[in-house]
Amino acid sequence: MPSPRLTPVPGGVLIARVALVGYLLFVGFTVWLPATVSEKVTGLVGIMARWVADAGIAPYRPSAVVLEVLTNVALFVPVGLLLAFALPRLRLWQIVVIGALMSGVIESVQGFMPSRFPTLSDVIANTTGTLLGGVLAVLLVRVGAGARRGADTRTAS
Repeated sequence: MPSPRLTPVPGGVLIARVALVGYLLFVGFTVWLPATVSEKVTGLVGIMARWVADAGIAPYRPSAVVLEVLTNVALFVPVGLLLAFALPRLRLWQIVVIGALMSGVIESVQGFMPSRFPTLSDVIANTTGTLLGGVLAVLLVRVGAGARRGADTRTAS
C-alpha cells in the first residue's frame, strides 16, 4: 500500500501558520493570566483613560470602557488576518465563526478562574476584531491581485 503524499504548502501560507500559532500562544497567555498579573497590562487602559479624562476629552469611566472594548477588538484583528492567510480556503464567515468560538472558549475558561470573569462584551469585541482582520485580509489579497495584473499587463506590452 503506497504511503500518502504530502503536498507542499506555499511559503506564505507556512509563514502565516507559524505566525498564527505564535500569536494564539500570546493571546492564550494574555487572557488566561491571573488578574494580579494581567492588571499590569490592563493597567495601561486605566492610564490611557486617566489621560483622556485629564485632557478633558471624556470622563474616566466611559473612556475606560471604550478603551477596554477597543483593546479587545485590536487583540483579535491579527487572529482574523492570520487565519485568512494560514487557511486560505476558509471563507470570511468561517473565519468569523472560528474567532467567535475561540473567544467563547476563552471567556468560558475565564469563568473557572477565581480572579477572572467572563463577559459577553468581550466575545462581541473579539469577534468584531476577527471580522475586521478577515476583511483586511480580503482587501490585501484584492489589492495584491490588482497590482500583479497591472504588472503583467505592463510586462506583456
